Amino acid sequence: MRRLLLATAMTILVAPAIVRAESPAAPARAETALAENWRFRQDDTLSGAESPSFDDHDWQRVAVPHTWNRVGLYLPGPVERTHKAKTIDKTQGVGWYRLTFSAPKLEGRRAYLQFDAASRAAKVWLNGVYLGEHQGGFSRFRFDATDALRGDGQNVLAVRTDNSKPAPGAATADILPLTGDFFVHGGLYRPVSLVLTNAAHFDMLDFGGAGVYASTTTLSPDKAEIQVRAKLLNEMAAALAARVVTRLHDATGRVVAQASAPTALPAKGAHETALTLSLAHPHLWNGVADPYLYRLETDLVAANGRVLDRVTTSFGVRQMGFDPDRGFLLNGKPYRLHGVGYHQDREGKGWATSPADVEDDMATLREMGANTIRLTHYQHGQVIHDLADKYGFVLWDEIPLVSAWTLGGALEPTPALVENARQQLKELIRQNYNHASVATWGVANEVDFGNSFPAFLTGYKDGKAPDPMPLLKSLNALAHQEDPGRPTALATCCEGRVFAAGVDVPTTAEAADLGGANRYFGWYFGAPDDLGPHLDALRAKRPRQPLSVTEYGAGGAVTLHTDDVLGGPIDSRGRTQPEEYESYIHETAWAALSQRPYLWGTWLWNAFDFATTIRHEGDADDINTKGLVTYDRKIRKDAWYFYKANWATTPTVHINGRRYVDRAYPVTDVRVYSNGATTELTLNGRSLGSRGDCPQRICVWPAVRLAPGENVLAARAAFGGRTVEDHITWKRPADPAAPVRIDAGAIVGAGKAATFGSDAFFKGGEAQSANMQADYGRPAARAQISGTDEIDVAASYRQGRFAYAVPVAPGRYRVSLTFVEPKLASGERRFDVVANGVRGLADLDISAQAGGPLKALNRAFETSAGDQGLTLEFVPTKGEAIVSAIEITPLPASMP
Repeated sequence: MRRLLLATAMTILVAPAIVRAESPAAPARAETALAENWRFRQDDTLSGAESPSFDDHDWQRVAVPHTWNRVGLYLPGPVERTHKAKTIDKTQGVGWYRLTFSAPKLEGRRAYLQFDAASRAAKVWLNGVYLGEHQGGFSRFRFDATDALRGDGQNVLAVRTDNSKPAPGAATADILPLTGDFFVHGGLYRPVSLVLTNAAHFDMLDFGGAGVYASTTTLSPDKAEIQVRAKLLNEMAAALAARVVTRLHDATGRVVAQASAPTALPAKGAHETALTLSLAHPHLWNGVADPYLYRLETDLVAANGRVLDRVTTSFGVRQMGFDPDRGFLLNGKPYRLHGVGYHQDREGKGWATSPADVEDDMATLREMGANTIRLTHYQHGQVIHDLADKYGFVLWDEIPLVSAWTLGGALEPTPALVENARQQLKELIRQNYNHASVATWGVANEVDFGNSFPAFLTGYKDGKAPDPMPLLKSLNALAHQEDPGRPTALATCCEGRVFAAGVDVPTTAEAADLGGANRYFGWYFGAPDDLGPHLDALRAKRPRQPLSVTEYGAGGAVTLHTDDVLGGPIDSRGRTQPEEYESYIHETAWAALSQRPYLWGTWLWNAFDFATTIRHEGDADDINTKGLVTYDRKIRKDAWYFYKANWATTPTVHINGRRYVDRAYPVTDVRVYSNGATTELTLNGRSLGSRGDCPQRICVWPAVRLAPGENVLAARAAFGGRTVEDHITWKRPADPAAPVRIDAGAIVGAGKAATFGSDAFFKGGEAQSANMQADYGRPAARAQISGTDEIDVAASYRQGRFAYAVPVAPGRYRVSLTFVEPKLASGERRFDVVANGVRGLADLDISAQAGGPLKALNRAFETSAGDQGLTLEFVPTKGEAIVSAIEITPLPASMP
C-alpha cells in the first residue's frame, strides 16, 4: 500500500476534457456529430457489409446512440411498464452499422473518427478501407481516417460491433468483463463524430484522451500551482517550431493565470510539453456546497501566431485526502461521502441514453441528498463526469474487472486478457484525468470469491481457484504510473465472511490503496446487525488502510408487500422480496454506517433498478431490483425517501406503504420518514398525535386501527412557517365480519381463494418453509403438499414455542388453523394450542392425524376475545409446535 498517498492530501485535478468545435478565433478543429441516417442490422452470419457497394436498403434506419437490446421485464401487475414481452431482445452477437455521409475537403487537415463507445468490440471501415479494431465496450476510441476520407464526396462508414458473451475460443474471450451481474448491451450506444484537425495538433490517439492533462501540484489559500502537460503530434513532413499557450479563466471569463512554452515538434513525430500555471487566491472546488470550476484553454500556436489547435476543459482546484481514522478529506476538512452505485441503462433505451436522461438521473440523486457516485462496473461516459464536476459529486471510477479474469476453469489469465485490462485502465485514466470529481481509480470488483462457488459453475478443479493478486498488483502499479496523484481502490465481497468448511477466499484488499467492502448482511448472508461489527473487524485487520462500504442493500419489489419484515425468511434469489424489507435493510445499515466516521465513503446498491440476465426475482425477470428507483424511473421506492430525509436539507415528509393499498389487517404500524422538527399524523381527519426527534428521521405510530372501507392518512410537518404534507389511502374490507387471515412463517402473504396477510402479531418461534429457495446453481423447488388448495400458504410455517397476540375487537370468534408436518413421523411432534388461557386444541400430533408429512391438517375451535384482543399460544409437549395458517372469523353474535 502506498502510505504516502494516504498520509497527505491528494493533489487535485481539473474536470471534463471535452473536445469542442473551434471558435471563430481558432477554427483549426471542427467536430461533426454523426448521429442520423444510420442503417443497422443484427446478424451474426452477415459478410461483405464493409464494402461501399453493399446493398443495405432493407436495413433498419436508426439514430446513434443506438442499441438493439431491450432487457428486463417487470411481471404483470397494477403498474404499467415500458418493456413488454414482445419488445424484449436479449440477443448478444454481431450488430452492423452503415452510414453514408459527406465531408469537406481536408486541404492538409487530418480526419479522425471518434467513437465514444462501441460494445463490446468494434471493427471500422471507411470507404472499404479497414481502419482498425477496438476491444472494450466502455471507452472512447479514435481512428485516423485521413487517407480513407473523400472530401467533397460521399463516404461510406461501416462498423461491425460484437457484444457476444465471452467464452473459450470466442472473439470476445479476452475482453473484460468476462462476467457480471449486469447485461452488456450491444451497439454504438454513445455518440460518433468526425473530428478535423490541423496536421499539427494535440494527440488524438492517446488512448482516447484529450491530449492535455492538468493537475494541481501545490495548494494554499494564497496560491495554487497547476501543471499542464500537452501531448503533441506533428503529421507534417517537416519539423515545426511552435508554442503551447495555456490560460485559466474564472467563472466570469476573466483570465486569472496563463503560461506559455516553446515546443519543437519533430517531423512525423510526437512531443510532450509541460507548463506551470500560478493562480493567486484560488477559488476551490468544494463539493456540493460550492463546485466552482475554472475553464482551462490550451492552444498550440504556430510561429506566425496562428492557432493550430485548441483544447478547452473545465478545471477544479481542490485537494482530496483519505485518512484511516477521519475518513475522506476535501480541502483539508472531513467530508462525509454518502451516495449510490450507478448503472447506465434505462428501461426502454438500454445503454443508449441521452444527456437529458443522465441529467434527469443526476437530478434524482441530488434531490435525495447524495454527494458521491460509484460508477459501476465499467467506464461511464463524459456526460455523467461533466455533471459530477458541475454539481460537486465525488466519483469512484473503475474498470470492468468483475468477478472473473479467466474462462473455462483456467487458473491463469491469457496474456491478451491482461493486456485488455491494462488498455481499459489506461483509457479510463487518460479520458477522465481532468475531472475534478474523480477521486480514485477502481481496479477490480469482487475478485475474491475464491472457491466459494461450486465447481460446476466455475469449472475450477480440485477446489482450486485462480489467484487474482498478480493481475491486481500489475494494474495497481499501472494506475500509479498513469496518475501519481490519485489512489487506487477495489471492492471486495468475501473477506471476513463465514463460509462452509473447505472454502478459501483470497485477501485482495491489500492490492490497492483504498479498501471497499460489498456487504449484504441480512440479505445474502448473516443478520442486518452484523454489518457494524464486521466493518470494525476489517478495520482492525488493516488499521492504516482507509475503508469504505461500496455496496449494501436489498431487493425491493414495488408490487410485493409485508406487514412485518421479520415475519418470514427473505428469498434473496427468488420472488419473495417485498418493498418494506428493502427499507428495513437500508434503515439498519445506515444506522451502523452513520456511526462510523472512519469510513471514507459509503455507496448503497443501487440508485436505479437495472438489467441483468441472471435474476428472476421479486416482481421482475432479468432485472436487479435493488434500486431505490424503478428501471423506468417512474417510482421512487420508500427507501429513496429514507435517504432524502437523512441526507437532504429540503423538507421531506413521506408515509411508507403507499403501494400496499389493500391492507390485510385492521391494525398496523404507520411509519413516516420526516426531517421536520415535529410531525403530526391524522387518520380520516382525526389526529393520532405528533412525533419529534425521531431516530434516523423515522417517525412511528404503532398499532393504528383502520376502519372498514377507505382510510386516508395524512402526515404534516412545519418548516420555517411552511407546512409540508403527504397523503395516502389504505383500504380494508367494508364487511366488518371479514376474517383475519395470517400466513404463518411468510414475509409475503399468499392465498388464492382468500388473501392472507404476511406473518404478524407473533412473539417467539422461527419462520420456516417446506419449499426450497432458489440459489446459484439451484432452482427453487415447491413442496408437494396434499389436502389443500392453498399450497403456498400451507408451505410456510412458524415453529418453536411461540404466541400470537392478534388485535381483534372484543367478541366471539371461530379460529381455524392449518398445519403441515414437514418431515417428522407420528409421535415426534406434539403440542397444545391455548386461546386466551383456555386450551383450544390438546395434544396435537399432525403427522398422526393427517396421515404423514406434507399432508395438510385443518382444525378449528371457538373462543372469546377481550379488550386486549386474542392471544394464541402454541405450547410444545414434545419437539416444537408448528402452524401454517391462522384464520380468525367473527361469529354473528359478536358482530355489531
